[in-house]
Amino acid sequence: MKFTKSLAITALGLGTALAATATTATVANAKACGKAGELTIVSWGGAYTKSQVEAYHKPFLKDCAGAKIKSQDYSGGIAEIKAQVEGKKVSWDIVDVELSDAIRACDEGLLETIDHAKLPKGDNGAVATDDFLKGTLYDCAVANIVWSTIFAYDTTKIKGDVPKTMADFFDLKKWPGKRGMRKGAKVNLEFALMADGVAAKDVYKALETKAGLDRAFKKLDTIKSSVVWWTAGAQPPQLLADGEVLMTTAYNGRIFNAVAGEGKPFAIVWDGQIWDLDLWVIPKGGPNKDLAMDFLKYSTGTKPLAAQASYISYGPARKSSSSLVGKYHNKDIDMGPQMPTAPNNLKNAVQSNFSFWADNADQLKERFNAWLAKG
Repeated sequence: MKFTKSLAITALGLGTALAATATTATVANAKACGKAGELTIVSWGGAYTKSQVEAYHKPFLKDCAGAKIKSQDYSGGIAEIKAQVEGKKVSWDIVDVELSDAIRACDEGLLETIDHAKLPKGDNGAVATDDFLKGTLYDCAVANIVWSTIFAYDTTKIKGDVPKTMADFFDLKKWPGKRGMRKGAKVNLEFALMADGVAAKDVYKALETKAGLDRAFKKLDTIKSSVVWWTAGAQPPQLLADGEVLMTTAYNGRIFNAVAGEGKPFAIVWDGQIWDLDLWVIPKGGPNKDLAMDFLKYSTGTKPLAAQASYISYGPARKSSSSLVGKYHNKDIDMGPQMPTAPNNLKNAVQSNFSFWADNADQLKERFNAWLAKG
């Protein structure tokens, strides 16, 4: 099955974790949804999963008699989905994935097809195909959020002349200290090129060439000995809080949550942010396909998507949701300016090129691991 590549998002128009737990509920007078059963919903943990539990899981359980949800964390990629589907032992019912992984998994026939006509209309009356942002609906996947990878620092550790650009993140002479980075090639290669002077609009043109790739790895060489590698989204805020790193790349919502929800003295640097989508997919052959589809349809409705944005600063994928995004979890913090899609945050941003990573993820993972192993 070939993945239909929708138009890239050019103008989003958004003006504005619970670790592996089981959530169960039986609610009187709830309507039946699909078939009763326990859904295993797989996501990224931490503050992100918590936002989904509050905005999606709990309200869904109130509406669906006999349904239960088991929440499970993972670190991304399609290896586990592939192993389950090919081994005909599918235990994951619905999974939150990055766009490049959704493309690869769909192309490899690992996912159920999703009929967009069956998705709910927006609260503005628009059919789903008109209400979802361009580039967020695919044959096997439906987007829920727009998010980004940024870098951040602790304002109590860096004062006065603070870092403002991606080049500053790589400047160990001016700001000596450890750096936190996600363990992998994705985003790090893009960051390295921008830090080395490549314009945001030219990053993927460079990465398509051997010279560009060599340049990215050479730039990463300059900070390699000072990097603390992280693998889960909850780690960067903790690395900053513990003083293990001076600066770290991170998912923007995790840093925002640490600031707004926990009072941490962190600052986000939006320059060079790499923004992307997360989407729901349903592994082929799962035991609860109908219930999983019910959950997908519910969670990508106007109000649930807007509700999630009140818990974490990721932009909803529906147009009709943006006007409902208000304050942070009933606190006096306007969520609009906190979104990756806020105009001020998009001044020097890069959209993650899903086709590049779908085509090159395996070989660049191999090269990155070999580079890492050199010590």
